[in-house]
Amino acid sequence: MSTLKTGTVQNNTGTGAPLFKNNAGTEIGQLAKAWVLFNGKNTVAIRDDFNVESLTDNGTGDYTINFTTAMSSANYAVAGAIGDDGNATAVPENFATSSVGLQAKYGSSSFADYAYTSVIIFGA
Repeated sequence: MSTLKTGTVQNNTGTGAPLFKNNAGTEIGQLAKAWVLFNGKNTVAIRDDFNVESLTDNGTGDYTINFTTAMSSANYAVAGAIGDDGNATAVPENFATSSVGLQAKYGSSSFADYAYTSVIIFGA
């Protein structure tokens, strides 16, 4: 087994993130294209992020995550988690190359603001 130690990994094709492949050349993974952890209560604020330019507060439990670098298409996967409550769900919507919407809900229908909301994007 070999160990690679480096400070920088760069895609040599000039587009996209580096891919992880097995010894047969089959892709086995990718890096996240963007992620964000933010406070959605009171004054909405990014706690930490990668490739997120800003957040737009569209009202209670309704946000738009604006990317620093756009996705190559709107065909990407979004996963979200909300840390305040076991009944909370994060529902992605309005997929675009420059942003994605997120609705934070309590139970099945009530919008709510939460102190710890996180989102990760893989794909395009």
